[in-house]
Amino acid sequence: MAQQPVFDHNEERAAEGFVDDVTDAAEREEAHRERGTSRPITVVGNPVLHKECKDVTEFDDKLAQLVDDMFASQRTAEGVGLAANQIGVDLKVFVYDCLDDEGVRHVGVVCNPVLDDLPVERRVLDDSNEGCLSVPGAYAELPRPDYAVVRGQDIEGNPIVVQGTGYFARCLQHETDHLYGYLYIDRLSKRDRKDALKQMAEREPRYPVVAND
Repeated sequence: MAQQPVFDHNEERAAEGFVDDVTDAAEREEAHRERGTSRPITVVGNPVLHKECKDVTEFDDKLAQLVDDMFASQRTAEGVGLAANQIGVDLKVFVYDCLDDEGVRHVGVVCNPVLDDLPVERRVLDDSNEGCLSVPGAYAELPRPDYAVVRGQDIEGNPIVVQGTGYFARCLQHETDHLYGYLYIDRLSKRDRKDALKQMAEREPRYPVVAND
């Protein structure tokens, strides 16, 4: 997900069973990034972005290296979230380095993510702008719930639950969408989707991308 132009939640998060993705966030992101190699970003039109990815079944050194490369690629592109298919890998895994609306930094990895269906009382829509590293230079308003819960596995295969509010909730929904073959522009009206693609065509990407044939 493209980046848009504290108090400690750790005890609350642990009590409710959510993963602690706040403690040592900067150090963890830096460690992943320094072990990784940045890769170019795939863009809209590449077939890998338009189909559901395969489940992660092997939690091994190869997956760990992929995650490191994803963090490195995310930093190069100045993004706040990145799905594996955005660097051409057909696996259900995404990484994130995202601030919530209170300025708290969240850093983590989710394999095989599934979004919870929210109860009606939690479905408060936020219609902020959204962008995507795979649609470089384009932004559009897109209503999404301002709260999200994602269930999946960590890099070692352990079950995890991640919660997000505000901008971070948008990031969790955006990245999970990627792994099921959806770009944010697929959720726009035809008119707004056309406008987003026009924005992309008119602007040069600020990071390396994979040219579509």
